[in-house]
Amino acid sequence: MNDITTRQDVELLVNRFYDQVIKDDLIGFFFTDIAKIDLSKHLPKMYNFWESILLGNPVYEGNPMRVHFPLNEVTAMEEKHFNRWLQVWEKTVHDNFEGENAETAITRALNIARIMSYKMTNARSSE
Repeated sequence: MNDITTRQDVELLVNRFYDQVIKDDLIGFFFTDIAKIDLSKHLPKMYNFWESILLGNPVYEGNPMRVHFPLNEVTAMEEKHFNRWLQVWEKTVHDNFEGENAETAITRALNIARIMSYKMTNARSSE
């Protein structure tokens, strides 16, 4: 297996991740029922997000945290949900890639999950 080194690698990773996560019994509903994401619009944003993180190309514009707060108000995003997101991500990375950027993808996702879980929990407790 190869490492994540190109935009095409990022797109493959993100596509395979979303193929799994939207069908997941625990968290799939966040994507399909709560956020009701349009994959044709959402996936290019995710490609840019992960390309920025993994390849250092500053192509992502946005604030991912801000987008998740309204979803958290509809249905609480709990630690177990972030843990599952991370499990699916890590499995997708390991099933498709190996190398420094692949490990960075897992480490960064872990950090993102921890921060988002913390902030979503605090947002609910401050209501």
